Amino acid sequence: MTDASLNVWVVDDDQSVRWVLEKALRQAGMTARTFERAEHLLEAIAHGEPDVLITDVRMPGMSGITLLDRLHATSPDLPVIVITAHSDLENAVAAYKGGAFEYLPKPFDIDEAMELVRKAARQNGASKADDAGAGKGLSSIIGQAPAMQEVFRSIGRLSGSSMTVLITGESGTGKELIARALHEHSPRANKPFVALNTSAIAADLLESELFGHEKGSFTGADSRRIGRFEQADGGTLFLDEIGDMSPALQTRLLRVLAESEFYRVGGQQSIKVDVRVIAATNQDLARAVKESRFREDLYHRLNVIRINSPPLRQRRADIPLLLNHYLNDAAKELETPAKSIDADALDMLQSYDWPGNVRQLVNATRRLTVTAPGTVITTEDIPTDLGGSETSQRAAQDWTRSLASWAERQLSAKSGPLLETALPEFEKTLIQIAMSQTGGHRQEAAKLLGWGRNTLTRKMKSLHLD
Repeated sequence: MTDASLNVWVVDDDQSVRWVLEKALRQAGMTARTFERAEHLLEAIAHGEPDVLITDVRMPGMSGITLLDRLHATSPDLPVIVITAHSDLENAVAAYKGGAFEYLPKPFDIDEAMELVRKAARQNGASKADDAGAGKGLSSIIGQAPAMQEVFRSIGRLSGSSMTVLITGESGTGKELIARALHEHSPRANKPFVALNTSAIAADLLESELFGHEKGSFTGADSRRIGRFEQADGGTLFLDEIGDMSPALQTRLLRVLAESEFYRVGGQQSIKVDVRVIAATNQDLARAVKESRFREDLYHRLNVIRINSPPLRQRRADIPLLLNHYLNDAAKELETPAKSIDADALDMLQSYDWPGNVRQLVNATRRLTVTAPGTVITTEDIPTDLGGSETSQRAAQDWTRSLASWAERQLSAKSGPLLETALPEFEKTLIQIAMSQTGGHRQEAAKLLGWGRNTLTRKMKSLHLD
């Protein structure tokens, strides 16, 4: 199907969004038609369907999610791209479970949107995700940064599946929350979710913890014990820090994954289970395989689908949301009025690197709730280990003074127009930081910089950053 033959409809209550998409679609050679309300679209679709539909989520009257439900019944093969400024896990999962082809948070890159339209048209008629259970409770995963949007998309795409998933990421990034969300939005949601940190249990006890044991199987085994695999039968078993597991247990785990059966320690009868395994690690398992510290066959068994849980320094835009959320949680826990943060203190905490990630931030909100004397947290309340020293405050603010001193020296030396020298270096520095924060993903880096992807590519080429 060529672009010229594509008929694309857009429904969004924001006139500017409709105008931009209609213009981009027509420039791409496609036929475009726009609607302000979902009700108007449903009236039109009764007389013929488009090839692709783009819809907002929050609109007056019928919402985009309700529209998806209606279309799932009447037009199940229509590919729908959901766009929204309210980019959270609930919207992402509801969109995918409602049968959405893709979920695109605002602000979006127009080139990416056009490519999605073409991709949706190519796969028109593909099977849609099961919409059962879209209203189930959600894990408290908070985030609007591009790196978190990719996590939400992955959870949404897997919502109808029981596939094995490997979650990677630094300690404290919320890997268990992602695992719980995967479980809550899976066909196993009404069955047990059992979590086990394998590094927190002594190696000689971990086998019994996983598989259970029979009475008398070893000293101290005074009764039969049901292991975590049996506890999770029908549901999900989350194995955290899987990279620390001993080689012997890796072998046993591989057999369970391959055959869905095992023996209790000291047992003679095999036990069949139906368990979805979600594993997590803060290690580089591929390197561990090369160094013979982790079984290659087990790695491939676990690494069916991988989700990366990003560190806070790669999602700084989410720090204000997280701080406000956990300050409210801390206030409820401590039975005290919730505290707010002034702008300067928020800037200070947002510029801090958070090596302990979300776990460290949660503890910081409890600490500030107790130690800050007023109802508003100021820079004076930020402890030094969270970047609150006078030296670090000055360092965060002195770059403009350094720039002014540099400009004065340049003018004194008559080194030519200031912007011709300063602007390329300024843009180069910001591009390098943005690319570092997003792990080299140009689309996400462009969003951090406030540019389109094409602009970033052009700038990188002109600055010799390719």
